[in-house]
Formats: sequence, C-alpha cells, structure tokens
Amino acid sequence: MRIFVYGSLRHKQGNSHWMTNAQLLGDFSIDNYQLYSPGHYPGAVPGNGTVHGEVYRIDNATLAELDALRTGGGEYARQLIQTPYGSAWMYVYQRPVDGLKLIESGDWLDRDK
Repeated sequence: MRIFVYGSLRHKQGNSHWMTNAQLLGDFSIDNYQLYSPGHYPGAVPGNGTVHGEVYRIDNATLAELDALRTGGGEYARQLIQTPYGSAWMYVYQRPVDGLKLIESGDWLDRDK
C-alpha cells in the first residue's frame, strides 16, 4: 500500500523516523487542497490550492503506527487519493482552520518563509 505525506513525516523532517521501513516512490502534488499550520506540523484540508509532498510504499504495521500517531483524538482522518504511483492514503486535517497560518506555497518546507 502507499501513503502520501506532506509534513513532518517527509524525508528529514521531525517525524520521518516513523517512515524508516517505507520505500520512497517519489514526489507528488495534489490539487484542491490547502495547507495550514496548527503548530509544529501541518494540516491539509480541501480548498483552492495545491499541497506538495512525497509518496511512500508502506506495510500494514507502518500504517497502523501512523494511524495511531495521526488519527488519535480525531485530528486527522485517512482518505484514499490517486497518485501517479497508484492509490495512496492521505491524512486530512479535521479541525477548523480559522486563525491558523496558511502555508500559501502548499509546501511544508516553505513554512518559515
């Protein structure tokens, strides 16, 4: 199975250690989403923009670990999307974004610009 990551799970980011057993398939950008910063990590929500990230091949154990990390407390929900590498899971932010910083470029690596 595959997963699209766009923030702290990306290569050389704060939570990339969760992806140790994953195989990077390549970069990907998804349209019709916007990226916000609720803190030290991003949240993608449906909107008028593009979010940039990476697609990985993962196993069931890694998906279970990521679900525990991301979906606990209802902050994110996993959604199936289409990528050039095949269908992939994506964690979509579920909380209101009013008052959060919009990452206009859609790239978490640009968050401090």
